[in-house]
Parts: sequence; C-alpha cells; structure tokens
Amino acid sequence: MADTPEEHLTEELLDRLLHSAKIETYLDEEHITDRALPDYLNELLDRSGIKRNPLAEKTGMNQTFIYDIFAGKSRPGRNNAIRLAFGLGCDLRETQRLLRLAGVSELYCKQRRDAIIIWCIQNGRDLPATDDELYRMGEDTLVPKD
Repeated sequence: MADTPEEHLTEELLDRLLHSAKIETYLDEEHITDRALPDYLNELLDRSGIKRNPLAEKTGMNQTFIYDIFAGKSRPGRNNAIRLAFGLGCDLRETQRLLRLAGVSELYCKQRRDAIIIWCIQNGRDLPATDDELYRMGEDTLVPKD
C-alpha cells in the first residue's frame, strides 16, 4: 500500500484524541475520515496483484457476490470477510481492519475458533490449511462443507 500514508494504531490515535485541546485540531491533524469497505478491499486487491475472478476461486466464493461486495452492494458477513482476507493475503492487522469495516466482530484471541484463525494467519497458512486446522480442532470451518 505504497501510496497510502502509514496508519497509526488505534491506541495511538486514542491517546492523541484524549490529549487534544480541540476536536477540530485532532480531526485535521490526523486526517480522520470514514473509510468504506469497498475502498479498502480495492486497495488490498491492487496491492495483492490478483484479479477478482482468481480471488473468487481462492476464497470459494461466488464471483457475482464478490463483485457486489467490492461495489458496496453487499456485506460479506464474518466468515466471508475472513475468507476475503485470506484470499487477499492480509496480515492480522489488515484482517482486523477488514472485519471492522465489514461491520462484523474482529478476531478475538479468547475465543477458541478465533484463536486458531489468528494463529493460522500469523503462521502464513492459507485458507485450505486454516480450514483443515479448524476441522482438526473440532471447530466450524470458514468454507462450508458440502
């Protein structure tokens, strides 16, 4: 994401907000704007270098559904958002941001299934390997089994 300015951690921004004398100063200095899911997904897609059709294959998702998500016509839901993150090669921070923008809960390390997914992301596992790990550990997979 070369042409996007470095984003600060939420904790850093919260600290700056709490220490701002005026809200306008904080908003102007930090360039705080609402970010839309389609914008972020397109940024990740550009960075990854893959196209939407191969993304559909990598995630096992319907191409039309993927196009609708990227156009802002549909919301992916939590499992599909995680599948997109794997397909786009997201690290944990990017995955959490994608989940937040999708309007679903972030991965939470105190939840067994989420902890497995976090571990898989951190250790470079792809979607099929993550689903194998989830299945092995008795958890619901991300891609529904037939």
